Amino acid sequence: MTDTWGLVQGDAITPELTAMRLLGGGSSYEAFLAFDEITYGPVVAKVLRPHLVESETSRNALRRETDALTRLRHPVLVRGLREDLDAERPYVVMEHVEGPRLSTLIRRHGRLPEQQYLPLALDLASALHYLRRSGWVHLDIKPSNLIMGSPARLIDLSVARSVAAAAALRHEIGTDAYMSPEQCLPGDRGEVGPASDVWALGATLFHAVAGERPFPHGDPAAADRTERYPQLVERAAALPRRTPPEVTKIIDACLAPAPDDRPTPAEVAETVSPAVDRLPRASLGGLRIH
Repeated sequence: MTDTWGLVQGDAITPELTAMRLLGGGSSYEAFLAFDEITYGPVVAKVLRPHLVESETSRNALRRETDALTRLRHPVLVRGLREDLDAERPYVVMEHVEGPRLSTLIRRHGRLPEQQYLPLALDLASALHYLRRSGWVHLDIKPSNLIMGSPARLIDLSVARSVAAAAALRHEIGTDAYMSPEQCLPGDRGEVGPASDVWALGATLFHAVAGERPFPHGDPAAADRTERYPQLVERAAALPRRTPPEVTKIIDACLAPAPDDRPTPAEVAETVSPAVDRLPRASLGGLRIH
């Protein structure tokens, strides 16, 4: 990206925020690890890109994210700290969570052991149960948005919507490989909603268990939606043979094409719990749904 603030270590993002390093970003923002003089510690500062500072659409998108961060409080969800959407560089400050992303672990080590992916399944189910009860949908659950820890932490609420707003969507939102069929074709394959996050949970858990995605790579440039989104027409790949039967059962159920055929997050937790109970207690962390 050429549209950047060009900030390096030691540069001021605001008088209270000093850039430590660039973490990454998207088409509309840059994310920095920063030192915060208010909390007196490291935080993540998400800053609108320069050419979008005057864009009301981009400010509204950032405002929607801060709204989600303000409303939603759960141990598995990243916390928002403050924001200033009228600053010279509009920004939102979030807590900095230590730990590797799930995507990094898979890239470096391949498939995860049960001691990692089973507690992750319970943590995600807990967060999705809370979101469902709170009337929200995340819409971008994927390995790069999960920081592994005890519990795991789900980050990036930039496309999160209320259930009503999600149901009204008529354009794609999310990351291609982890989008439910109804996210790929909103309105034609059913309403986007909490069940869409359950599908993404299934795709993410599959990737953790198998070390690869459940569906072939699509072509992002394809005009044909079935070529861009193989999940619209393909069956998911088979999981490794030694996968616990409870895990195979719940991942298959989560990846059901029709939203109404997928389990609730609480049902995911109830199905996975027997496999978790067989693990050595010293290896467990995370949350449980009772």
